[in-house]
Amino acid sequence: MPTSEALSLAQSKDLDLVMMSGASKPPVCKILNYGKFKYDAIKKDKEIRKSQKVVETKEVQLSMTIEEYDIAYRVKNACKFLQGGNKVKVTLKMKGRQQAYASRAIEIIKDFVSRVSECGFIEKEPEIAGRNAFVVITPKKN
Repeated sequence: MPTSEALSLAQSKDLDLVMMSGASKPPVCKILNYGKFKYDAIKKDKEIRKSQKVVETKEVQLSMTIEEYDIAYRVKNACKFLQGGNKVKVTLKMKGRQQAYASRAIEIIKDFVSRVSECGFIEKEPEIAGRNAFVVITPKKN
């Protein structure tokens, strides 16, 4: 249908001529109430955003001299975060001469990850960046 004919038809019905797909040959247009169309599109977007779960990254900090009780406490918190659907970043900070024993830092992190293994799994292997050793743990699917 020619554009002028479609425009006159839309005006006679007190509606708008809206181009839905301008890239196609010929362009696809619809006769509708544009205000209602825009309102429905915004409402649908809000509904989609509401149903999405935003994954946050929680951080658990360890040290080279951490005691058994403190590790158990942090494991409990990490499991709680993972069950809530969040990722957990485990960071071990090394101070001064502790940087010479980076292999010990990796051992502590691997021990921590093995304790949390029923709640989540490693996204990628532990790595050392400067004074910190870290790993990211992702929650298991239900």
